[in-house]
Amino acid sequence: MSPQTIRLYEHKDAEQMHKAAIESVADVFPWMAWCHKGYSLGEAQQWVETQVDLAQKGLAFEFAIFDENDRFLGGCGINRIDKDNRFANLGYWVRSSAMGRGVAPEAVRFVSNYAFWETNLNRVEIVCATGNIRSQRVAEKVGATREGVLRSRLMLPSGPSDAVIYSLLRPK
Repeated sequence: MSPQTIRLYEHKDAEQMHKAAIESVADVFPWMAWCHKGYSLGEAQQWVETQVDLAQKGLAFEFAIFDENDRFLGGCGINRIDKDNRFANLGYWVRSSAMGRGVAPEAVRFVSNYAFWETNLNRVEIVCATGNIRSQRVAEKVGATREGVLRSRLMLPSGPSDAVIYSLLRPK
């Protein structure tokens, strides 16, 4: 895997994110409904704008991933933060042309370290559909603990899906 830059989203990232999403509809849409065939630049701009605002408020931390040539590779972030119980969801996606190159595991390691060193979170959860084997492999590669299967936990474009839940805990 070549070196990557992983940083919080900036407004200028919307166009590259949009292009990566359109390239990746066949691989990402079955698991993430936002990445649909008609995904527009306006939707990408709105999403990035919202993420910049949420990060400034400490409510979510979404990161853009770039290769050494500043090509957008995907995203990885902490969202659905439960401040009372100090846990959050950790999600990720990688553009089709960058899959299988170690992009997601590197990003997950970076973002989980961020969660534990820059916030007071004790736990991050990775929740992926039972059919999403690639996402499960990423969780396993980073050492996340598989805790079980949650019935009808996710609503996919194809309908309700069971999900595998993994966790990473704050190092002691």
